[in-house]
Amino acid sequence: MTHPETEDLELRARDDHHASLRLWLRLLSCTTLVEDSIRQQLREQFDISLSRFDLMAQLERHPEGLTMGELSRRMMVSGGNTTVIVDQLEKEQLVQRQIAAKDRRSFRVLLTPSGHKAFARMASAHEGWVVDLFSGLSERQQQQLSNLLGHLKTSIHHNPSNPPSEHA
Repeated sequence: MTHPETEDLELRARDDHHASLRLWLRLLSCTTLVEDSIRQQLREQFDISLSRFDLMAQLERHPEGLTMGELSRRMMVSGGNTTVIVDQLEKEQLVQRQIAAKDRRSFRVLLTPSGHKAFARMASAHEGWVVDLFSGLSERQQQQLSNLLGHLKTSIHHNPSNPPSEHA
């Protein structure tokens, strides 16, 4: 499901723009195209949103579960959005809330056994879609791009004008 206004953000760049701006728009355009493709595949094949898939992915990485606050921070969304997603997944018996042993007023969110199975199927398909999306690049080109983006990430982290971020 692509949106005309975001279909190719790179079109905003002009020849007189700085190379860094053109590169940023190219990265943003590629990210949007990949994300839109994955979002559409998740909807069509599993009837699930990307945000619900992302929440389940967070829980898969943390078998002990996560608090609602931890989920919100990791997903970079508001607590209200997280609550709505957890409520939906709980109705479908893919996640469960478990009262914390140390503080009975709080709880952790965990994948249920059926949630683990459903996520494993989705994650396998997701990996295949990503491999397919990047298949236009050789393994060597993918490694080069990964290395260059790694250098960019390090450079951004070490830039004194860039505030520290918990998201990277």
